[in-house]
Amino acid sequence: FAVEDYLVETCGLTLAQVLKASAKLSHLKSPTNPDAVVAFLSGGLGLSSADIAAVVAKDPKFLCASVKKTLAPVAAGLTDLGLSRAEVATIASSAPCYFRTRSNVANLKNYYLPLLGSSENLLLALKKNSRFFSSDLERVVKPTVAFLREHGFSDREIVKALVSRSRMFAAKPERFRAMAAWVDQGLGVPCGSGMFKHILLAAARLGVEKAVAKMEHLKDTLRWSDTEASLAVCKAPLVLWISKDLLQRKSEFLILEVGLEPAYIARRPVLLSYSLEGRLRPRYYVVKFLEENGLLDRGRDYYSKVMISEKVFMEKFICPHKVAAPHIAEDYAAARRGEVPARFR
Repeated sequence: FAVEDYLVETCGLTLAQVLKASAKLSHLKSPTNPDAVVAFLSGGLGLSSADIAAVVAKDPKFLCASVKKTLAPVAAGLTDLGLSRAEVATIASSAPCYFRTRSNVANLKNYYLPLLGSSENLLLALKKNSRFFSSDLERVVKPTVAFLREHGFSDREIVKALVSRSRMFAAKPERFRAMAAWVDQGLGVPCGSGMFKHILLAAARLGVEKAVAKMEHLKDTLRWSDTEASLAVCKAPLVLWISKDLLQRKSEFLILEVGLEPAYIARRPVLLSYSLEGRLRPRYYVVKFLEENGLLDRGRDYYSKVMISEKVFMEKFICPHKVAAPHIAEDYAAARRGEVPARFR
């Protein structure tokens, strides 16, 4: 019995996947248990060959689990909770590590399903972050949920956060509390307010130290004061997640090329969330070209041109000028690909 051959021939893994998986299965001396597991996934849950390959690649030790003692009882327990065979199969595919632990079914039954309210929400959360449900329920998840309730989060908002930001609930509760204190005292956003919730959910995974460092970087890069940086983060918390390199390039373009004042950007921080190559720069080139050729009045607000949808931008700034500027649509498309057409220079 050769584990590497089995992973390729029976499980359908690629050579690269085999290199990672085989080290965790070196103790296997027989195909008996892996065969039983593959048969269970295929016949018991209805997974395709591609699905089985994905499960094994994600969690090679799944092949070592006992079908009789673990996998079948887990599948039966999930079915007893009202999940369909297809939903049970989805959980096995999305969270194989979670699936091969029998005690997790009890946690689902007694806590997660009642909290999430539906199997649909459960599956969404698992797909987003399969490791979340392996977090310590008593010491991590429950204290975090209790903390959110104490700070004005409704159960509906908690469920939404669980589904969309499940990684956040794997952090230690102390880190969560420290971040909440920073949002309240450091940014001056009242605890329990709608904006407080928005910022806390966006920044919770960063931790206070990284958030403070990011604020300093925002101030240095965009020439913002403390007040302007706080204003920007309050209006668009996700600016905290923009990489240093991308922030630098957007700052240089907006301030040096477009000529925007730092205070202008601070009041409209969503500008920093738009794609530099796909939106900010191409639209600037189009509007500048139209103004310089007398096809558009000067002085229109830059933000008003950037925040509209692609369809509206085409209707307002491209289609009406196809006769006077026959190449404008072609040049705009090229600019969105990262080129700078001669007519835009």
